[in-house]
Amino acid sequence: MDGELWPRGERRRGGRIGFRPLWLYCLCCSALLFFIVTLQAAPYSSLRFLPGFPFSLSSFHQLLSPVADPVVYRWRTLFQFHSVLPGTDFQINSLPLPRKHHHDWALFHEESPKNNYKLFHEPAITLFNYTSTFSRNSHMPLTTQYLESIEELKTHKYLIPLSRKNQLREHLAPLAYVQSDCDPPSDRDSYVQELMKYIPVDSYGTCLHNKDLPSHLKDPTSMDDDGLYKILAQYKFILAFENAVCDDYITEKLWRSFKLGVVPVYFGSPSIADWLPSNQSAILVKSFSHPKELAEYILQLDGNDQEYEVFLEWKWKGPISNAKLLTAMKERKWGVQDLSQDNYIDAFECLVCNRVWENLRRKEEGLPPIQWQARANHLSCPEPVAFTFIPSSLGASVMRELWMPSFHQSKREAAALRRLVELNQNFTTEQFWRMVFKEKL
Repeated sequence: MDGELWPRGERRRGGRIGFRPLWLYCLCCSALLFFIVTLQAAPYSSLRFLPGFPFSLSSFHQLLSPVADPVVYRWRTLFQFHSVLPGTDFQINSLPLPRKHHHDWALFHEESPKNNYKLFHEPAITLFNYTSTFSRNSHMPLTTQYLESIEELKTHKYLIPLSRKNQLREHLAPLAYVQSDCDPPSDRDSYVQELMKYIPVDSYGTCLHNKDLPSHLKDPTSMDDDGLYKILAQYKFILAFENAVCDDYITEKLWRSFKLGVVPVYFGSPSIADWLPSNQSAILVKSFSHPKELAEYILQLDGNDQEYEVFLEWKWKGPISNAKLLTAMKERKWGVQDLSQDNYIDAFECLVCNRVWENLRRKEEGLPPIQWQARANHLSCPEPVAFTFIPSSLGASVMRELWMPSFHQSKREAAALRRLVELNQNFTTEQFWRMVFKEKL
């Protein structure tokens, strides 16, 4: 999500597991699981300790067993900038080395590659045992991390009759665009800039700004404000463009459109069709060869109520026909903005603890441990590609001068990180960068 954080819910009282040893083990594991905020790797001194419980790394090892020490990295960006400073946001020399064969590492990464490209390459992601990412292939997928519930998709709270929307078209454009994180790897602003040549677009954010919000809604923290929802619900279409083009990376931009009863014009995840409420609920940019062709289709729908209403039939009449989406939401073990459920971080901690405990049990029974290992498809995105129809645009310039070189350098960073970790000894930032640029250590 661009510059926004979901508030964490409170953990429910009462464990999922009924016997005391496992509960105690998970509690202790949770004390060891530490997180990185703003992409900073936390040193051992910042591990979380339980109040009133004498604790140290050595006592942890004595209390449990030297079979597995889960270490969880949490990656989150509090603020987003329009440039990337490789090597400054992630303190690679804070990795917990040396790493013993029984040390398990777990990666929690809900963000897009613009926040840390090196992790999106096979040499880096496969350093971890457990993963929780936006990919459906990770051990705990976060694909629906911005969708509160199926009920939120179906709500009629913000629905405006089409007859009223047609009246509002007298002073509103058919399309709305709300974005203040400009020129990301997806090159979305270049596309929207070209689209504006062929169809009116009301742009409320910093990017391509041409229409003002009320003063109390200009703060980025107001993106979930009911007042903003009511403004956007007046539109017939919303441009829902992600900051990166990665399979299963889907943010609030899409779900918010559905919630408000507005047809999303979507650009982002190539696998988006797997997650839509119905097979005709969104307009997919990838189906059109040029923004002009897309604009012509939107104007056609804008002038034909019967064709337009087909895209909202699932909303007005139901049901949601996508079995995959319904199953994913039903089987999800965590909630979004729901204090009655675990949040996704707590759920991932429990997943890691349960699997570590299972291997402890298997060892006691003389069975081999289950080997958990991240794979390349747990966190991957293709190389960013600039749109070619406006080669001299600012967006294309930023893409070619920043994001493409950043991607290629991140491949070298991932390979260097892998080689240094395999040496299994602490290393300095200087050693890392020498390795990246193929200098002698």
